[in-house]
Amino acid sequence: MALVDLHEFLTPLRYTSDVEIVDDTEARLTHEIVEQMAASNRCAFERHRHAIRDAHAKSNGLLVGELVVHADLAPALRQGIFAEPKTYPVVARLSSSPGDIHSDKIPAPRGFALKVIGVDGERLSPEIGGANQDFLMVNFPVLAFGTIPRYKQMLSLLEANAHAPDTFQRLVAGTARGAKELMLALGATPGATLEGLARDHHHPLGETYHTQAAIRFGDYIAKLALAPKSANVRALAGRSLTDLHDASMRDAVSGHFAAQGAEYTLSAQLCVDLARMPVEDAAVRWPDDLSPPRPIATVRFAPQASASPGRQVHGDDLLSFNPWNGIAAHRPLGGIMRIRRAAYERSSAYRHTMNARPRIEPAQASDIPD
Repeated sequence: MALVDLHEFLTPLRYTSDVEIVDDTEARLTHEIVEQMAASNRCAFERHRHAIRDAHAKSNGLLVGELVVHADLAPALRQGIFAEPKTYPVVARLSSSPGDIHSDKIPAPRGFALKVIGVDGERLSPEIGGANQDFLMVNFPVLAFGTIPRYKQMLSLLEANAHAPDTFQRLVAGTARGAKELMLALGATPGATLEGLARDHHHPLGETYHTQAAIRFGDYIAKLALAPKSANVRALAGRSLTDLHDASMRDAVSGHFAAQGAEYTLSAQLCVDLARMPVEDAAVRWPDDLSPPRPIATVRFAPQASASPGRQVHGDDLLSFNPWNGIAAHRPLGGIMRIRRAAYERSSAYRHTMNARPRIEPAQASDIPD
């Protein structure tokens, strides 16, 4: 692979602390949002008599693999844990986004949380323990509620939809998909909110996943994306599952890894213009033509049992994934990321306390049960 010449493009902006702008209302809104989410989380516990995550509650598989940092990176890409060619063990959790457990007959965004094990650097949250770096990604490049005030406005609607009957949720998703298709036919661009509702039943292993919000990328600012690389998962891109039932996504993932492995490319899109590539609004898609995503690593998984009983319990009750579990060189940026610090810790503490299970940060891949 040829050395990437970033001089062909605009100069990446240097990270400084003033790229983030904290509104005077942020502390109050953060408190209100976290309390509202916690109340919803308690309601879910009473329904299931088991504590679940307040987002991405449904696991579709737990994988162990490796992340191989590319050896030919341009200087602007050799940042943080990607500074030197190195192979790290990883754990990945595939999920569905709602904060409750629903049938896979209901379209929903899918998640891909990646935990890179054994990284060096100043810890963002030393109280978590361990030496890992978490990157949380969703199969859509932007977040409909990209600022804290918009998230507060939409939270009640999102929670109502998450707890609504399955038949109502299927109707909402179907209506949104129809509206999206109509807008595209008329040459209009669907908004991020409509795109978020108009999900599909595509195979989760063929999807491309995005951090949505920005992170610090060493000396720079970036968003990350994970895209299918090996031919077997590239062939799954855009392919809808036909046998839809309560656990279609889990079964599709476990069926694949029972006999095959998979490779993905992790890319970084460097920020070159804060006006067109804002940090504080995660609903704005960063233009690829302004700053194309650049490959930085390969993530590889061998065949394995991704949904064994031991793995399901370990992923659901012991592991946590948090964008603030990492190093300062990859600090989460923007309001949505800042509110996640409080929200994720509150949810994780509640889940582990109510299930009477310890929070475990793996020190090696073998800590994950087969």
